[in-house]
Amino acid sequence: MPRLWEADPAASFSRRLGKSALELGETDNDPTCPDIWELDNGDVAVIGRDLTSAYEGRLPPGVDVGEDERLVVIPGSMMRSAKVDIPDE
Repeated sequence: MPRLWEADPAASFSRRLGKSALELGETDNDPTCPDIWELDNGDVAVIGRDLTSAYEGRLPPGVDVGEDERLVVIPGSMMRSAKVDIPDE
């Protein structure tokens, strides 16, 4: 059964959502920081720590990480700072 949504690897980075890790004090100027970006097709790219295997055996009921997916974790402050850039609709 084909998926209804599929990631488009040709999409480009359009704009940062929220503040950078440096602005939030979540880094010491390291360029390998978590981040949230809107792509030019409206999808969102999240850069974070890959904790797929750490959460593998304790996902909530009805939640699964596909073979081609990863569970990433970012600082809560980063997600909260992105709220102002995310439309309600």
